[in-house]
Amino acid sequence: MKKFLNDMERENPIRLTAQQLRIATDNYTSLLGSGGFGAVYKGVFNNGIMVAVKVLRGSSEDKKVEEQFMAEVSTIGRVHHFNLVRLYGFCFERNLIALVYEYMENGSLDRFLFQENRILGHEKLHEIAVGTARGMAYLHEECQQRIIHYDIKPGNILLDKNFNPKVADFGLAKLCNRDNTHITMTGGRGTPGYAAPELWMPFSVTHKCDVYSFGMLLFEIIGRRRNHDAKLSESQEWFPMWAWKKFDAGELGELMIVYGIEEQNKEIAERMVKLALLCVQYRPESRPILSVVVKMLEGSDEIPKPLNPFQHLMDGTLAANAVQVSPFHTTTVSSSSSVLASDTSIIFATPVMRKYEIELATSR
Repeated sequence: MKKFLNDMERENPIRLTAQQLRIATDNYTSLLGSGGFGAVYKGVFNNGIMVAVKVLRGSSEDKKVEEQFMAEVSTIGRVHHFNLVRLYGFCFERNLIALVYEYMENGSLDRFLFQENRILGHEKLHEIAVGTARGMAYLHEECQQRIIHYDIKPGNILLDKNFNPKVADFGLAKLCNRDNTHITMTGGRGTPGYAAPELWMPFSVTHKCDVYSFGMLLFEIIGRRRNHDAKLSESQEWFPMWAWKKFDAGELGELMIVYGIEEQNKEIAERMVKLALLCVQYRPESRPILSVVVKMLEGSDEIPKPLNPFQHLMDGTLAANAVQVSPFHTTTVSSSSSVLASDTSIIFATPVMRKYEIELATSR
């Protein structure tokens, strides 16, 4: 019974003290990673459970830190799904604001896409894409309140010891009532290069912004490279645009050759390319919902032929005025937002970013 009660306690995030986290992390000796938010340390509790302790940079009086803390606890703290990272607990004290997550042995997906550590084959990458879509579909369609993540990208997809994917980093996430129909954004949200165009414009925003980000993630999974990387010769052209041109010309076979996709994986890869193009359609209503994305990835639903998602970039017209017939229809939801901070050295990395003058720090 004692074990049962302890297990029940762990079903919901528990409040921890700074002293407990100091002991669990051995005074923060094992750094797993860091970023603009702060740092993540490896820890272990007395019962042997390994954890990742995310220490937020700033004090309890910092409004932005407070907002990030509340966003993560209020969203991921109330849901459970195999493909979502688990929040075990948190600490909110004057000198320490921290979130305690399950430890993910293989770190983030970007390590296996963009670095030399390319041990994952295309079949496993397809499984990771399916699992990620399942976790996102749960957030959008199965929670009591819809949860919009706003920052889907390889760095926020964590992999456990068996390379099962778990969506992480809910610092920008928002809970939305299903009855809401529109959101007015007060500034950009998400990561440039992955964020949907509507997130950077004074238009209503739907949960389909996550679908767009997933499409950009799919492109990077297909090519095992960044969509834009000036250090690679073949990357001078934005990869999603290049993929569209090959698809439109019926030359996906060339894409398979360039990126070393083997014969047995070509059907899966072609399906992923078509679906990525469908997910990044300019108009949100032209993007499928995530439960349909899962079925299309698995091959149980046919993928309709995508329209050119980059027509507004190629001919200079405003896609907001373009008429496209969509096989999908959905309601919209909405929330407030804050502007994404950037560093000093600025570039425009993709055609979408150039068109809407979205800035990206070169240090990213």
